[in-house]
Amino acid sequence: MTETQERLPEKPSTPDRSALDRFFDLRGRGTTVAREVRGGLTTFVAMAYLVILIPLIIGDAKDVTGATLDPAQLTTMVALSAGLTTLLMGLVGNAPLAMAAGLGVTPIVVFQAAPHMTWPQAMGLVVLEGVVIVLFAVTGIRQLIMDAIPLAIKQAIGVGIGAFIALIGLVDAGFVGHHDTASTPVQLGVFGQLVGWPVLVFCAGLVLTLVLFIRRVPGAILIGIVAATVFAVIVDKVAKVDPKSWGAVEPKLPHSVVATPDFGLMFKVDLFGGFGRAGVVTATVVLFTLVLSGFFDAMGTILGVCEEAGMTDENGRLPGLSRILTVDGFGAIVGGGVNGSANTAVVESAAGVAEGARTGLASVVTGLLLTALIFLTPLAGVVPVGAAAPALVVVGALMMAHARKIDWADMEIAIPAFLTIVLMPFTYSITVGVAAGVLAYTLLKVARGRFAEIHWLLYPLSLVFVAYFALHPIEEALGIK
Repeated sequence: MTETQERLPEKPSTPDRSALDRFFDLRGRGTTVAREVRGGLTTFVAMAYLVILIPLIIGDAKDVTGATLDPAQLTTMVALSAGLTTLLMGLVGNAPLAMAAGLGVTPIVVFQAAPHMTWPQAMGLVVLEGVVIVLFAVTGIRQLIMDAIPLAIKQAIGVGIGAFIALIGLVDAGFVGHHDTASTPVQLGVFGQLVGWPVLVFCAGLVLTLVLFIRRVPGAILIGIVAATVFAVIVDKVAKVDPKSWGAVEPKLPHSVVATPDFGLMFKVDLFGGFGRAGVVTATVVLFTLVLSGFFDAMGTILGVCEEAGMTDENGRLPGLSRILTVDGFGAIVGGGVNGSANTAVVESAAGVAEGARTGLASVVTGLLLTALIFLTPLAGVVPVGAAAPALVVVGALMMAHARKIDWADMEIAIPAFLTIVLMPFTYSITVGVAAGVLAYTLLKVARGRFAEIHWLLYPLSLVFVAYFALHPIEEALGIK
């Protein structure tokens, strides 16, 4: 060894990584425990309203026998299933994706399944939906389908989800609305102008959140939600606001923070009874609709949120996707099994990503908080949708940035991307946007004779989407009412 070599300083050693860092790869994804906790908390606050809203949607409906489900039991089941599946997404999928009963699938259960069968039978179909989706995931079919989607459509999905969740926030807050006497489908407020204290709460929360975000204040979105909630509680108390104007959740401090959970609905399902009660054709059509909606709603959300989190590669592929997809499908099984509707990845996860969430640690935080709600359901009823809505609008604005990646000069790309983006908010459905984009892309490529640029799987997938759009005439032809 030479004298020069002897004088060389030792190479500094890499600091030992903590157990959390190694398990979730925090350093590899450029995040910290503090950011993950903040992101998980933000996602929880942004989506907590679902624990109240979903039971209201289901509890207000009757099945074929006229039976209803108890709202208190529904709330417990929705919170429990959301918490457990979100924890699973964090620990197995290692993705900042929260799980909860989906607003896309739940109406299918309520308005398509329940009128033809009992609640246990309807929830049995939800369990079967989850089984089908899990089979697609473990066999690689689901990932194959997601990989077949063109990169431009994947980018458009993220933009479309941004527009979609922004519209959800605006509508929930009462900033955008519709009235039967209006000459336009949507307008400012309900009567063409902003009316009511809840809208003021939304506007104040939005302004505060934007100011904090632009000034790069850590936790800006979470601070905005909390501040808007406090303001809403004060307004509700002082101005004596009509409870109905707040929507699903009135910002009223609960008399008791803790409530005893009611597990009475757990496992009350009938897997195959719906086929006998409603008929094989009717039950099969409902199951097909559930699978299609659950499949592509989740696909759009997973791709859009994970791209925003920087988890996708240059081709739009997501490492570890098979684990994420399996957990997502399992969420439907759990949700149906406890009568809480199908759990799926929710778009509100983007709020946590905007606060820095990059790994499954954020989902673990969200999952623990959701699980705790089975004992703290009164607290879930404090945050009105108008206080959480500003977060959705801000996140929607951030997700629009993906539009710059799309080649708008190429009409074979631009038109399918445009349809994907606009139809998500215009139809209130991620599935419709994905379906329209894939169909348009395939059709335009075929029209130009560019068959080599079409993944072979897009042909059968396009036929499935044609059947999806033509579902009503198909039902009429089959005699299904």
